[in-house]
Amino acid sequence: MSDPIPPPESKRRDFRNFFHSVKYAIDGFWAAVHHEPSFREDLIFVAILTPLAVILPVNAVSTAVMIASLFLIVITELLNSAIEWTSDDISLEKRPFAKRAKDMASAAVFLAYINCVTVWGIILFSNWNRIARLEFLRWPPPFLP
Repeated sequence: MSDPIPPPESKRRDFRNFFHSVKYAIDGFWAAVHHEPSFREDLIFVAILTPLAVILPVNAVSTAVMIASLFLIVITELLNSAIEWTSDDISLEKRPFAKRAKDMASAAVFLAYINCVTVWGIILFSNWNRIARLEFLRWPPPFLP
């Protein structure tokens, strides 16, 4: 008969743990920047479109949704990269389940892009009259006295 499995250790929860978590997150971000060309491309995409989302003449909720759809791409790309690196770390030989996991993660990134295009398309279409009149280029903006 096998020995019983001991219960898992409870994790410490204090400020030091929080700061370590932040450090690990930053390390992961920089690892993706340094080792993932597709992540860098996504960041450029987000860096170009975020200011555009802010200056377009749409309401605040639409701006937030547009920016959130951009960040969803970056988030899914990070998860995709993590799955690919983990799978490659386990074994570099061709394995059908590893390929399936990588393909599914890539599909998630693709769906995030489709989501972004759809969200931006709907918001831009519904606000086209104001955008076509270039309201966002007028000075002073209407919210300044």
